[in-house]
Amino acid sequence: MNQSTRDPHEELREAVRDLCSHFSQEYFRRVDEERGYPEAFVNALTEAGWLAAMIPSEYGGSGLGLTEASVIMEEINRSGGNSGACHGQMYNMGTLLRHGSEQQKKSYLPRIASGEWRLQSMGVTEPTTGTDTTKIKTTAVKKGDRYVVNGQKVWISRVQHSDAMILLARTTPLVEVKRKSEGMSIFMVDLRQAEKSGMTVRPIPNMVNHETNELFFENLEIPEDNLIGDEGQGFKYILDGLNAERTLIAAECIGDSYWFIDKVTQYAKERIVFGRPIGQNQGVQFPIARAHVNTEAANLMRFEACRRFDANEACGAQSNMAKLLAADASWEAANACLQFHGGFGFASEYDVERKFRETRLYQVAPISTNLVLAYVAEHVLGLPRSF
Repeated sequence: MNQSTRDPHEELREAVRDLCSHFSQEYFRRVDEERGYPEAFVNALTEAGWLAAMIPSEYGGSGLGLTEASVIMEEINRSGGNSGACHGQMYNMGTLLRHGSEQQKKSYLPRIASGEWRLQSMGVTEPTTGTDTTKIKTTAVKKGDRYVVNGQKVWISRVQHSDAMILLARTTPLVEVKRKSEGMSIFMVDLRQAEKSGMTVRPIPNMVNHETNELFFENLEIPEDNLIGDEGQGFKYILDGLNAERTLIAAECIGDSYWFIDKVTQYAKERIVFGRPIGQNQGVQFPIARAHVNTEAANLMRFEACRRFDANEACGAQSNMAKLLAADASWEAANACLQFHGGFGFASEYDVERKFRETRLYQVAPISTNLVLAYVAEHVLGLPRSF
């Protein structure tokens, strides 16, 4: 192959694919049916060092960028797995890495890199505020050498399979700050300790096998040493993590999309109806081809968002657009795959319905497609704020 056209990440892709090949579609199907957690798979990823890709080598990680992390997530989904079980380990530690003290990084990052600690949860969303993050009502009041937390969070993922969580709480009342984005702070929370002393976890059953929860805080005490960065600057800090999250999820959607396209293309070649393969019909060809075109376009935006993030350039617009384009492409591919499998698409043994449910989530989370469009309208095009 001509060097200029060779995928620079091919060796990385092959290594991840090799690991994933040890976990069959039957394995993921069984985990889904049991509403379980892919513990063996996540452990294998951890032991291989893939979930520590973005942690610098001095703290025990691989020292890679968001670009490489996104390739890992893409390949997991393209293999038929679901990165949603573990992607928080990739982006949550970025808040700590970029804004934590050296003492905090030396204390936490090596344990996260080794897998001793799972940092897979980020506590931001609340029932009455949703994406309007500046209106959060969870408070952290300083009392001596501790902060006392009261409030509620919702849709907080992987709490039951994580040791620590990044928590956003208001440390200065909204009415007392000059800008509504001020007065919020970030804390590292030891989840197992918190469950014993003021935090209640209530699982939320849902249509996807995705572990997510409501959290209730009643006088939960957090040591002041667990404050990350400066008090009151948490909203600014959390944005780095959100940009990484959206870009990684774009990569996962791209992996999903390629899985659907590969699956339906092969099926359309083999399925004979009226004496000819259904893939010979343009009514079948065109939706699949369009999904492929849109996936390729989303892929380009994904890598641009990664490039900007890794270069410490502004990437809010690119990460949001990558997430929207990739989520739309994967949903388009999912619909084509289900449609052209006919009744078999609804059968669990074909895995299409499982992946269909998984990729549908990303039309809504971690930010809905309409809110991405509102962001682009206001912050890229300069249109008046709509809300």
